[in-house]
Amino acid sequence: MFPKLETERLRLREIVHSDAQGIFDCFSNHDVTRYYGQEPITELKQAEQFVEFFANSYKEKRGIRWGIELKEREGLIGTIGFNAWSPKHKRAEIGYELHPQYWRQGYVSESASKVIEYGFNELRLTRIGAVVFLENKASNDLLAKLGFEKEGVLRNYMYQNGVPHDTNVYSLLK
Repeated sequence: MFPKLETERLRLREIVHSDAQGIFDCFSNHDVTRYYGQEPITELKQAEQFVEFFANSYKEKRGIRWGIELKEREGLIGTIGFNAWSPKHKRAEIGYELHPQYWRQGYVSESASKVIEYGFNELRLTRIGAVVFLENKASNDLLAKLGFEKEGVLRNYMYQNGVPHDTNVYSLLK
């Protein structure tokens, strides 16, 4: 059974087929994907494939991705979760995105705190990592605020629009 999490203002829940439009609204937005290492999606079918990917990733214990939803209304405003989950090595990488309409309101910080707690307490992780474009000031600042430690720079690590970018690598240990 997929774990449901709650914060003061948010519900973190399983992403289902009816969320494809919400996924499309996020991942088709250039402002959302510009530091994501992927181009914006252009068709609803691609969003449906994301939903399938998230479900399979959880089923195969490679990742877990929650839909972020405001408690007062239904509909995704973003997603958050763990990629590159290795139960054997007790580690995963956190990833998230939020529709720009909801930026700078503390929603990612609020949901990330809950997801990190779940990772350490329920998934028994000892390390949570993050990889972030150097230019992504908001995400770099957020990770520092959450207590992540910068470990270094991965040179030419991710491509965006055919251009290689350096990324910061972070970790948070239990």
